[in-house]
Amino acid sequence: MSVLSYLNAPLWLLGVFGSEKSPRKNPILGNPALNRWGLHRRRVSFAAAMAERRRARLARALDADSRRQFDDNGFFLTRDFLPEDLFRRLKEEVYGHPFEAREMRQGQTVTRMIPLPPSVLAAHPALAAAVRDPRAVAQLRYAASDGGQPVSFLQTIIAEPERQTEDPQTQVHADTFHPTAKAWLFLHDVGEGDGPFAYVPGSHRLTPERLDWEYRCSIAARDDSRSHHAHGSFRVRPEELEAMGLPQPQRVAVPANTLVVADTFGFHGRTPSDRATTRVELHWTMRRNPFLPWTGLDPKALPFIRERDLSLFLAYSDAREKWLKKRHIWRPVGAVRVDAPAQT
Repeated sequence: MSVLSYLNAPLWLLGVFGSEKSPRKNPILGNPALNRWGLHRRRVSFAAAMAERRRARLARALDADSRRQFDDNGFFLTRDFLPEDLFRRLKEEVYGHPFEAREMRQGQTVTRMIPLPPSVLAAHPALAAAVRDPRAVAQLRYAASDGGQPVSFLQTIIAEPERQTEDPQTQVHADTFHPTAKAWLFLHDVGEGDGPFAYVPGSHRLTPERLDWEYRCSIAARDDSRSHHAHGSFRVRPEELEAMGLPQPQRVAVPANTLVVADTFGFHGRTPSDRATTRVELHWTMRRNPFLPWTGLDPKALPFIRERDLSLFLAYSDAREKWLKKRHIWRPVGAVRVDAPAQT
């Protein structure tokens, strides 16, 4: 580590008190001695305690059966989510013409992302109604323990198994050390062989066994050969799930018009597909500083940022690549149809 790198020390320290998760990027978070003394363990425990308090305030927006489903399993699953006519119009809008898109390749899988700023939503009323559906937003907020503004976009998952390169998202993992939310409204049926989302039911709970596992991971994570693991998205093996008293992942194969909202602190992954598949979905994410005591006051909800945050982030990333030569993973591919073949 160079002397100049220590100029980042104040940022490393701030990261300890925020959502920073990477043991490899942040030498404080990755320090084996500090983690033996309980740094990571305390961050996980405190984040879970704050999430529980925030969720208690967000619970009134959900009915008791929905809350019970999530509290037991770690995810909501709602079939026939949108009224039939609205879902039909949504598909017509989504499949009807090209959208400006970005793509990211991870091994044999390409993820296509189509941002949905206000200008796009204004031209597509059914899409706007789905994105802003108050039931979806309430479930996302509860899962993330965050009363703020979700980020939404159209997403296409394109599996190309002939490439014979592993997709790291097929390794069962937790996204980070605290509750966060991802949601998918599937625009067509997703079968067992279509690379469905998989989740370990009940793995969103911070049990003593899970906390011990987090502790052990934190000590050696910085030097782990698995890149995503070393950057704080800890990968879990089948025998480790068993040792924690958890089941193996459950495939979420569902019909079209099903909404799934999951806490991605729970263990999950993308099921590998042995044939070429294309999956189209409306996708939301929510992640925020896990130590905040309040549920609101989200900058993303401000009028000049609301529903523009993803576009602003991509513009920033493009400028950073142009001027600082810091290449980012989301490559622009122009206007394409949601179900077009991969462009990267």
